[in-house]
Amino acid sequence: MKRSDHFIGAISLGCSKNRVDTELMLGQLVKAGYNLTPDPEEADVILINTCGFIDDAKQESIDTILEMARYKETGKLKLLIIAGCLSGRYREEVSSNFPEVDVFLGVTPHDDIVEMVDRGLEGERLELYHEAVIDASYQERILTTPAHYAYVKIAEGCNNFCTYCAIPRIRGRLKSRTEEDIISEVMWLADMGTKEIILVAQDTSKYGLDLYGEPRICSLLEKLSGIDGIEMIRLLYCYPDGVTDELVKTIVGHDNIANYIDIPVQHVDDEILKRMNRHDTGKTIYEAVRRLRDASDDFILRSTVIVGFPGETEEQFERLLKGINDLRFDRLGAFRYSQEDNTPAALMPDQIDDETKEYRLEQVMFTQQKISNEMNKKRIGKVYRVLIEDYDEEEDIYFGRSYAETPEVDGLIVIHSDRELETGEYVSVKIIRADDYEITGTVIE
Repeated sequence: MKRSDHFIGAISLGCSKNRVDTELMLGQLVKAGYNLTPDPEEADVILINTCGFIDDAKQESIDTILEMARYKETGKLKLLIIAGCLSGRYREEVSSNFPEVDVFLGVTPHDDIVEMVDRGLEGERLELYHEAVIDASYQERILTTPAHYAYVKIAEGCNNFCTYCAIPRIRGRLKSRTEEDIISEVMWLADMGTKEIILVAQDTSKYGLDLYGEPRICSLLEKLSGIDGIEMIRLLYCYPDGVTDELVKTIVGHDNIANYIDIPVQHVDDEILKRMNRHDTGKTIYEAVRRLRDASDDFILRSTVIVGFPGETEEQFERLLKGINDLRFDRLGAFRYSQEDNTPAALMPDQIDDETKEYRLEQVMFTQQKISNEMNKKRIGKVYRVLIEDYDEEEDIYFGRSYAETPEVDGLIVIHSDRELETGEYVSVKIIRADDYEITGTVIE
């Protein structure tokens, strides 16, 4: 059979960086003549790009593999492929425990995917792993996001080596793309009508350190802000030690760079941060947040924390709760510590039991719920430029995002309008109601 006779379905799990890898693989497959389908029942090839970061993510990947494998019995599926962090991290285990899978790939297998599909359809059971790469053909991506926004991966890997994290062991050390390559991709996206660019990496604040001998995130932001057609640039995964005066000045100095930043602090207790091998102290975290708040009252701060890290005492946990109350993040994700294989933290003494971790997680979320309610209510009466994302015909309401909402993680603004709105359109919305996690507004133009 010809390539054009085959239909490929794809599922991307985990982070937005994984999504970009999936889009790159889909681009290569379409370029080679394969067809894509969103319906797994119609696919004779299914590609799953897995996540293996923490226990919950690994379980989701396993469940998805088993669910898709059933289409060999109930659908048209002939070839099941898995790639990504779970596959790359647990090579022997997945190969021996998933006989339903035909092709096993590691991380970023962009250049190999067509050959692997070709050979897999000929009946070979294949395994191929290599180090993560960054030299892909980014302008051949097939976007899986709505056309008006796209993720742009500016670097691969990480040099931080946090003791709880396996990412550097899975994806290697920091490997930055050149400024020219990223600018070219964003210009291509702008020409296609993309309005919002979301910059992602394991640590965006270190972008360029390996190539240029110094971080170049500010230089990159300056250059991207000048590209015609790009109305919003958003910065994610910026570590607190990278929140410099120069970075803050760069963000607030451009109308099309969102006054929004994701700074994963993980904890505020100095001893815990040291054992995590973080490069911050409680003091430097407080200073980073103050620097951002002083720069603009409208800055939206998102962060994450980990509860139940080995040896975390009640006193240290109470210090974390105080930090959350003091720092008052607009958005906060909280995670139970996950004892990851082949990480230093997994071998530390005084591991915390699951019941304690769950209780502490609930305490963090309860604390943040009150803060989110107060921060959201401060937005009542303010007017925001909002990008329309969706429409509920039955309820006659629209959904959209301002600079304060990142796709997939921050929720949507509920919008009432007397006129018909189009997906991808920007409108002015006045906030009229807000609670813990829902904000409602009305179009005023």
